[in-house]
This record gives sequence, structure tokens and C-alpha cells, in this order.
Amino acid sequence: MSQSIGEQQGKPFKKRNYRPAIILLSVILIGAIGVLSGLPGVEDFDAFDVTILPLMNAIFNTFTFLFLVAALIAIKKRKVDVHKKFIYAAFVTTTLFLVTYVTFHYVSPSTPYGGDGILKYVYYFVLITHIVLAAVIVPLALTSVARAWNREHERHRKIVRWTMPIWLYVSFTGVLVYILISPYY
Repeated sequence: MSQSIGEQQGKPFKKRNYRPAIILLSVILIGAIGVLSGLPGVEDFDAFDVTILPLMNAIFNTFTFLFLVAALIAIKKRKVDVHKKFIYAAFVTTTLFLVTYVTFHYVSPSTPYGGDGILKYVYYFVLITHIVLAAVIVPLALTSVARAWNREHERHRKIVRWTMPIWLYVSFTGVLVYILISPYY
């Protein structure tokens, strides 16, 4: 019978079932964002200039992208501890993104895209794929990290082959969406 790394070193290791938490967190996050997208925004909100929040979203997405690239490079070089730190950093910047994103969409009405021509089609293609894959990445990223925590290395490798490129795409296109719509805030 094979033993886990912790058991081999004399430390008992017990796998945890993260699935209920992943499902609950995914439903709450995706549901909250879905509800917010249908709300009109708070009228007469003037505590601060809310247009700073999309810029913060883009900054957080940029850092997430950079942290993910660094994590990918680290794992390719077999530097697991460095990889973990960059993945955790990506989770932190993604969480900060979610806070500023939810805040902006709670206090501000939706901003329509004002461009036309081919750029309009590019914008909507990027936006739609970004939104769909952003919903997909929530349970994928959480499952990926849960498998790593449970030391299910082979299962972790299998899922991150999907998670990493999708998360990179979502963080990159988040910045691109901001660049394309920022003139219309």
C-alpha cells in the first residue's frame, strides 16, 4: 500500500473533501455577479469617482496574469514552493479584482460600448468569451488548488492543463476589455 509524503515522513496526512466548499463558493460568486449585472446601479452615488474601480480591475488582472506566468515558469523549472507563492498571489489579486468589480457594478450603471466597425465585433467577442470563461475558471481554479492541497499531484496536473490557459486568457482579456471600453466611462 502506498503512503502519502506526509505519512512517509512520520506525519499523518488526511485528505479533505473540498468539493462542497468549491460548489458553494462558485455558486455564490457566479450568482452574485450575475445578479449584479442585472441591477441598474445606485443612483446619485458620489462618495468617490467610481471610474477608478475599472482601472483597479485592470491593474489587478494584470498582476494576476503576471503572477500566473511566473507560476508557470516556476513549475516548469520544478520550483514548487515558488510556484505555490505565485499561485497564492494570483488568488489574492483575483480576490481584490472581484471586490472592486462587485463594488463598481453595485454602485454604477452598466457602461455601454460606444465604438463601431470591426472593433465593436472584436470587443463583444472578447467580452463574451471573457465572461463565459471567467465563470468557468472559478470552480476550475478552486478545484486545482484543492487537489494540490490534497497532494493529488497527478489529478492536479490533469486539471491545470485546462485551468492555467483559461485563467491566463481571462486575466489577459480582462485588461483588454478595460482598454477597449475605458473611453466610454
